[in-house]
Amino acid sequence: MSKEFKYTHEILIFPIGLVLILWFVFWLEIKFGFNFNKSGIYPLKLKGLKGIILSPFIHSSLKHLFNNSVPLLLLSMALFYFYRKLAFRVMILGIVLTGLITWLIGRPSYHIGASGLVYTLASFLFFKGIFSKYYRLVALSLGVVFIYGSMIWGLFPIEQRISWEGHLSGFIVGLLCALVFKTAFPIKKKYNWELKDYNEEDDEFMQQFDEYGNFSPKELDIEDEETEKTEETNNNRIFVKFHYKPKKSSD
Repeated sequence: MSKEFKYTHEILIFPIGLVLILWFVFWLEIKFGFNFNKSGIYPLKLKGLKGIILSPFIHSSLKHLFNNSVPLLLLSMALFYFYRKLAFRVMILGIVLTGLITWLIGRPSYHIGASGLVYTLASFLFFKGIFSKYYRLVALSLGVVFIYGSMIWGLFPIEQRISWEGHLSGFIVGLLCALVFKTAFPIKKKYNWELKDYNEEDDEFMQQFDEYGNFSPKELDIEDEETEKTEETNNNRIFVKFHYKPKKSSD
C-alpha cells in the first residue's frame, strides 16, 4: 500500500477483467452446451486437482454467477485501491491455497464457483484493516462487515448444496495473508505538542498565556514589528512633488 491512496487504472482493469472472464466462461457453456462442472475441485482425487485453478471460473447457474460477481468486483477493487502492492499475491494465493485446502477437507463432490476467493478477499480486508489500526482501513473493515457480514453463515454446513468447505478455506487463507503480509501504512502527521520532546516553555504561542491560562498576546512585540514595517515602507517610498505656477490675473 502506498503512502497515499491514489486512483490508478489497474483498480478497475483487473477486477472488471476477472469478472468478465467468469461471464465469458458461463456464456461458452450456454452457447455451445458445455458443462464444465467436472473441471471443478474433487477432494482427495487426482482428477480433482485441476479444479484448484479452474473452479473459480465455473458456475452452476446464472444466479450463482451473479451472486459471486458483485462481491468479487467490489472487494477486488477495494483490494487494488488500498493494498495495490499486495493485490496480486493475495488474489493468487486466494485461488491456489483456497482450492488446495478445499481439496483436502471437502466432501466427495465437485466444488465450483468463485465464492472461496470472495471469502479470501473479505477476510483479508477485514482483518488487515483491524490489525493496521489505521482509521481509513478500519473504516473499510467495518464497511465489509456491514455489507457482507451475513457471509459468516456460509462458513457452516447449513445448506447441503453450498460448499461451506470452500468458504471456510477462503476465510482461513484471507486471515493468514493478513497476518503474514506486511505493509507500510501512511504516517499520521504529528503536531509539535504531540512530540515526546515538546516543551511548552519554548513554544512562542504558549508564552502568550499568563499563569492563570488567560490569553494575553505580547502587544509590544506586535507594535514594534508594525513600526519596523512602517519605517521600512517609508524608506522605500517614492515621493513625487508637483509645482504649480500661479495664474496671472487679466486686467
